[in-house]
Amino acid sequence: MHIVLDDSAMAAAGQGNVLASRLIHRAHAEPGWFLYAPACALVEADRARPGTAEHLAALPGITVLDLDLPAALAVARQTTWAAAHTQYAAQPTADRPDGAVVATTVPGQWEGWPVRVLDLTP
Repeated sequence: MHIVLDDSAMAAAGQGNVLASRLIHRAHAEPGWFLYAPACALVEADRARPGTAEHLAALPGITVLDLDLPAALAVARQTTWAAAHTQYAAQPTADRPDGAVVATTVPGQWEGWPVRVLDLTP
């Protein structure tokens, strides 16, 4: 399972959200579970809750996705960097032919976006 954390899910993980913590544990402990943190969403999460970026980047099982050229071009077309980088990261790739699910505590934010959503609202 491939899961991309949006900024709300990252901030929630830093605040002890049980569902986010379970995802982090599974990505670390179970084969076939992959958890991604897009860099732009990581910045927004850290702005909302300082220290979140360092904490998440240090956890095993979480892969921080850089803002490379293709991602930067996708982000440039949108109004919000965090959501745009998250949406880009959730799209199918050679490594993730089915794409990834976006984990969030604000599922309504993703209405109308071409992504699958995993609601982490407690």
